[in-house]
Amino acid sequence: MSHDHSHDHAHHAHDSRRRLSWAIVLTGGFMVAEVVGGIVSGSLALLADAGHMLTDTAALALAWFAAWISQRPADGRRSYGYHRVQTLAAFVNGITLIAIVVWIAIEAVRRFLAPVEVMGGTMLTIAVLGLGVNLVVFAILHGGDRDNLNMRGAALHVLGDLLGSVAAIVAALVILATGWTPIDPLLSLLVAALILRSAWKLTREAGHILLEGSPHDPDAATLRREIPEALPAVHDVHHVHIWSLTPARHLVSLHAAVEAGEDRQATLVAIKALLVERYGIRHATIQVEDRNDCADERK
Repeated sequence: MSHDHSHDHAHHAHDSRRRLSWAIVLTGGFMVAEVVGGIVSGSLALLADAGHMLTDTAALALAWFAAWISQRPADGRRSYGYHRVQTLAAFVNGITLIAIVVWIAIEAVRRFLAPVEVMGGTMLTIAVLGLGVNLVVFAILHGGDRDNLNMRGAALHVLGDLLGSVAAIVAALVILATGWTPIDPLLSLLVAALILRSAWKLTREAGHILLEGSPHDPDAATLRREIPEALPAVHDVHHVHIWSLTPARHLVSLHAAVEAGEDRQATLVAIKALLVERYGIRHATIQVEDRNDCADERK
């Protein structure tokens, strides 16, 4: 059974990397085409959408790298393995995306003050092709492992980029129909807002993990309350610290005060089982002690 589970996990990991590789090639390749098209046509909306597709390419590359590096075992210098690499990369990625948003906003203001000619036909062609690429990439990722958080996150990221392509199409149609070029920088600001929202969320969550911040669920107060409620042998839980290697991989250390006469080893096993079954926490460092006999000051 263990061998079958390991084989299935390796198969899913290989399939995820294969799907992500195709997604990176398609998205990254068309991002370059949009940059060239945006420069040739003079469309800031196309350049803004290229920036949004850059977020997709970075997110896909991050997911691929995480799928690859997570297969490497822990060693003497990295006892937790390589899970934190994806968090560090996400933080750097988020900072870079915020810089792109600032550039788009500055360029949009310049376009409002000094409008430039936009080739609506070229812009429309490239935007429609971009929409098609996004649909294909989403289909590739959506057909992968539904339980893989990296795959799900990448698919949602690409789904959000579809709106950027639609914005560029709308801008091109308006320019072709009316000649009103301010729609191009106006919609580029909308795309920039989409990038900023996801970039800020990515940076904030990655920074929280890198600073050893506690996850939202469960938090320390929850464990202090629910462990004694579920296990009568435990009088109270204190000195609780929860942190994360990745958003889906939490770790905890805590002190558990045991009622007099209770089996400490059995209680320790019960606490670990509860942490796995109820909260999915598989790495826990637990100090079991007698009631009112904590070696450290309680908190």
